[in-house]
Amino acid sequence: RPAWDNQVQFLLACIAYAVGLGNIWRFPYLAQTYGGGAFLIPYILMLVFEGVPLFLLELAVGQRLRQGSIGAWTKFHPYLGGIGIGSMVVSFMVGLYYNTIIAWCFWYICNSFTDPLPYAKCPLTDNNTAYVEECQNSGVTDYFWYRDTLNISPSIDDTGGIVWWVLICLILAWTLIWVTMIKGIESSGKAMYVTATFPYLVLFIFLVRGLTLRGSGEGVTFLFTPDVSVLSNPQVWLDAATQIFFSLGLGFGGVIAFASYNPKKQNCQRDALIIALTNSFTSIFASIVIFAILGYRATLKYEDCLDGNIEILLDYYDQPQGSISIAGYDAFLTEKHGSVLNGTTFHNLTECSVEKNLDEGASGTGLAFIVFAEAILRMPGSPFWSVLFFLMLLTLGLDSMFGNIEGVLTPLNDMGITKKMRNEYVVGIIVIVSFLVSLTFVQGSGNYWLDVFDKYAGSIPLLIIAFFELTTLSWIFGYLKSNIFRTASYWYWRVTIPVISPLLLLAVFIYYLYDSIITPLTYKAWQAELGGEIEIYYPDYVVAISVLITLLCTLWIPL
Repeated sequence: RPAWDNQVQFLLACIAYAVGLGNIWRFPYLAQTYGGGAFLIPYILMLVFEGVPLFLLELAVGQRLRQGSIGAWTKFHPYLGGIGIGSMVVSFMVGLYYNTIIAWCFWYICNSFTDPLPYAKCPLTDNNTAYVEECQNSGVTDYFWYRDTLNISPSIDDTGGIVWWVLICLILAWTLIWVTMIKGIESSGKAMYVTATFPYLVLFIFLVRGLTLRGSGEGVTFLFTPDVSVLSNPQVWLDAATQIFFSLGLGFGGVIAFASYNPKKQNCQRDALIIALTNSFTSIFASIVIFAILGYRATLKYEDCLDGNIEILLDYYDQPQGSISIAGYDAFLTEKHGSVLNGTTFHNLTECSVEKNLDEGASGTGLAFIVFAEAILRMPGSPFWSVLFFLMLLTLGLDSMFGNIEGVLTPLNDMGITKKMRNEYVVGIIVIVSFLVSLTFVQGSGNYWLDVFDKYAGSIPLLIIAFFELTTLSWIFGYLKSNIFRTASYWYWRVTIPVISPLLLLAVFIYYLYDSIITPLTYKAWQAELGGEIEIYYPDYVVAISVLITLLCTLWIPL
């Protein structure tokens, strides 16, 4: 069986797989939403009692049995092979849309080599007499994302046709995956030396630059100012649990596949701690970087807001330009009206606030391709920072894709299905099939379908798979009798793996199920004439497809 060149290569591969886009665009949003520094309390507790034990379990299973997800669980019992099949299907499904995000990163990188950036101002109409109305209503970065990138349709029913520029980027993304995975871990493992370390270099560069920008301190302070009152909200604990679970890449089979190339006697307890802690450190580190830059953006928006108000005051009081400064704005209103609030109300001025601008929370693609893109736009030398940021997102996405493809490739090889085929042909078949299915995401309605796959393939099925992993190993086969954990003699593992971790997963699953039942089956559809989104119900056939996606990932258990 192939093996890693050294342990550093294995650790880099696992860290790169675990540290993905969610560390950059979801954790900062959660920390901001749930009391800043206070969110770290449930987050760390969930890391200790859910994340690390589950990660150890998958490492130990792969390493001891030296098989991918299907082969490993089949060795326990033929009926449990369904857990591995479920993991493989989820890896395939998630890989379909994850690589589309990489394609979007390629598109933004290609458009970052111009100065000014293409989303620096609204385009003109065909007769060059006015700016495009959709852009004026939405904003330049929103317009570039929804129209110039996605060319989004007004609903999921309207396919909108293939967006050819995203299609070209998607071909490039899948080709890159094939080239990198052509020799399995022998080629992807070497790529990890670059792709796993590059994001940290970029984050450090952004941190140094961000902290030199005015307003960065306010951004970081806003992020970590604790509000312990939020800890009484059950939603905070549930979101902390789900963030830990999904950010570590549990249930996909990728961790089991990577560990299967390790020596049997490698210290998997130490590896689990190193990888899980590095993943969490990266989330916190990335949050500081993101909010340092967003603090700068919020400060500039605050100053723009004040400039608009000052123009109104200058006109009303017939004052010369420059007679009211931003620094003297509050004093001027207080002198004229007794307080800033009275003056704002009297003149019907816009309420300007750095905190309000920072509180414009966004996660996922909204944070990366709209909000952060706007922040970069305001930075000196914006094309350079744009290339650097989206190249970082590209490498983070690639690292996660290596794990997803390995979660499909390794089980197929272990089952003997591809025994007589060369590895490059097997990877090529996986890539071609994946590319053909992922054409769904390069239509005008592709972003809507991406959300469907993310919600129904990349959430509930993973919780079900991980729950069965824990319960079958701990209770059906007997945790203390299994030699899988013969080195795990600490009380911590004995309490968490058989008891606490399954209960936490069960609680999260019940919450997800409850939330899915009570939440209307709606989505946000972009309307060009409004320059914004409206919420509409999913058609019945989309609901049926959503159920089918979930069943395709979970029906194999416990076959």
